[in-house]
Amino acid sequence: MKLLLIDDEEPARKIVGMSLRSDGYEVLMAEDGESGLELFRKEAPPIVLTDIKMPGMDGIEVLKRIKEASPETEVIVVTGHGDMDVAIQSLQLEASDFITKPIVDEALSVALRRAEQRLRLRRMLTEYTENLENKVKMATEALRERYEFEDNLIQHSIDGIVGTDKQGKVVIFNLGAEKIFGYCKEEIVGKVDIRTIYSPETVQEILRCLHGKADKMPEIYGLEETFILRKEGDSIPARLSGTLLYKDGEIIGSVQFIHDLREIKRLEEELIKSERLVAIGQTVAGLAHCIKNILGGLKGGIYIVDKAMKKGNMHSLGAGWDMVQRNIARISELVADLLSYAKEREPQYELCDPNAIVEEVCELMYSNAEAAGVEIVTDLDPSIGNASLDPEGIHRCLLNLISNAIEAAQCDENESKNYMVRVTTRRENDGTLIFRVSDNGCGMDEAVRKRVFSSLFSTKGSRGTGLGLLITQKIVQEHGGAIRVDSEPGKGTMFVISLPDAP
Repeated sequence: MKLLLIDDEEPARKIVGMSLRSDGYEVLMAEDGESGLELFRKEAPPIVLTDIKMPGMDGIEVLKRIKEASPETEVIVVTGHGDMDVAIQSLQLEASDFITKPIVDEALSVALRRAEQRLRLRRMLTEYTENLENKVKMATEALRERYEFEDNLIQHSIDGIVGTDKQGKVVIFNLGAEKIFGYCKEEIVGKVDIRTIYSPETVQEILRCLHGKADKMPEIYGLEETFILRKEGDSIPARLSGTLLYKDGEIIGSVQFIHDLREIKRLEEELIKSERLVAIGQTVAGLAHCIKNILGGLKGGIYIVDKAMKKGNMHSLGAGWDMVQRNIARISELVADLLSYAKEREPQYELCDPNAIVEEVCELMYSNAEAAGVEIVTDLDPSIGNASLDPEGIHRCLLNLISNAIEAAQCDENESKNYMVRVTTRRENDGTLIFRVSDNGCGMDEAVRKRVFSSLFSTKGSRGTGLGLLITQKIVQEHGGAIRVDSEPGKGTMFVISLPDAP
């Protein structure tokens, strides 16, 4: 198939031209609008690909003249990012499609396929209307082919397509829907309604549209992300959009289009995992100094132990052995943190009391806080009730945050303060569970606050690896929640964990 490419940038013409030729197109190329129109008049290619911004005659003018000369020609325009007004103007002038620079092969291929399909359909329509002597037969044949085409299009769509009547009973159930839901067409069509295959929230949204007033209902309704109930009893993530069907101005049914998100979710999880592994690699590369300090402490302890054993000095022997034990414990903590951050882990949910977790952590940190001259205060919601959580994971999060809060007090230069760490729990109206850990310590400026969840970043110098908050963030995200931080230098810091009401 012939294709005319008009672009004033020679490198772009060459690259796109090579790509199009490799796809089997006979490519004609022009460097500006005038020469492009001249080549179009001579060769009459069915598809034209033109840049919008060109010296002299721009792409909009080229589009107008081509459409005036040959309305059937499919014209695809190329715009820069941010030129949406120009792109919309081109569509209003009956451009087939638009793509943005830099041109991506996939986007170009999709636009060309659409143009070819329109050309094919136009040729089919022309063929159907050419033979006037057999117009009755041709009309009948056209209707039959159209029905078969539409039925074939519906049945073999990659997405699931479900059609219902006004009462919500399923009347269309294509092959894509069979794959997504796990039912065969014979089990569904005319036998069940949407309550069998959709979640209660989705059913409520569809019935609201079906039973509403026709003049007040949206043309298209949809859910960005929902869950589909499969025959086997499990649920899968999906994106759902739909449209209402009308007859004589009255709603008679609806059609839903379901896009299976399982593969997208799998790719998202792989991306998160790969990003975490990259962060681990960066962390390991930067841990040399920390490990060197630990090894130095071990060597020092071993040296003291050796000397004490030779001299029989039990006091020095105990001091050296204590140094060895402390540095072994530091190594264990470091390894545990690395494994915890790198390992994929599903939260081990169980019904537990959030306040009990807070009290347990505060009791564990009480001696450390007392030694640092810090008071731990709790403000626990008595009506919070039980929640489905991974208690071990939440315990780890609170332990990290409270430990950091105590150290923030120790790092503060204002010795006149009465240092305090406050731990708060709340249950929001929508069921969201809130944990707050705040302190009145040294606080952080904006630059430090933005980096607290970055790999290898620590305000503790050689005493920290920067992994504690990364692990806390990871555990919260595994729960489907979020963590944020507010801080002001000299006034203190507050971390807020928000967790959903249910897994």
